[in-house]
Amino acid sequence: MTSGADTAPPERASALFGGALPVVTRYAELLADAGVERGLIGPREVPRLWERHLMNCAVVEEVIPQGAEVIDIGSGAGLPGVVLGILRPDLRIVLLEPLLRRTVFLRECVELLGLENVTVRRGRAEEAKGELQADVVTARAVAPLARLGGWALPLLRPGGSLLALKGEQAEAELEESRAELMKQRPCVADVIRVGSGKVDPATTVVRVTVTSKGDQVTPSRRQRAPGGRNKRGRKR
Repeated sequence: MTSGADTAPPERASALFGGALPVVTRYAELLADAGVERGLIGPREVPRLWERHLMNCAVVEEVIPQGAEVIDIGSGAGLPGVVLGILRPDLRIVLLEPLLRRTVFLRECVELLGLENVTVRRGRAEEAKGELQADVVTARAVAPLARLGGWALPLLRPGGSLLALKGEQAEAELEESRAELMKQRPCVADVIRVGSGKVDPATTVVRVTVTSKGDQVTPSRRQRAPGGRNKRGRKR
């Protein structure tokens, strides 16, 4: 089992997670232990769980509307879906994952962490079309953007957004995929960086927002306004 020192949160994690920090720390322990044993994350990722994974995912909550329904497709080990579920109990989140060993791990995490706002569903995104709908779809390291759009855009309500966590080549990937995304469903897309001042570097997200005929939705229209605290006393 990985030692507690390996999963201890860095100092600036406290400001980011607030009252949710103990639950996120427990999740980090699960990732470093069972997550590694079952091959969901590599052992080399354990020393950088906080900076590269947990904090990197957490800041995406900045652009998710209050009370939104979220589908995290290809959820894997629960990044970013579990992190968002811990940090934002106002959200209703479905972790959508096709592989059995991953869904077993996700269900264990949801139960052990007491995440009443998170459910796990085994299946592929393309199979969920017509069954699931959401205001936001999240994805991290799942597929190239054009293919990801084909899976995610049918699950979104008009005005809803795909938030795809990407790397340094996000702008180039978006330009290569823009025409294909528009064929799949009318949309507008941009590259944003979230978490400035909280994580370094800021998290890069490709945001694709579904529009309808005559709807001039801009990518920022559905961003939630900053608020006080949620029912668990965590910062919004």
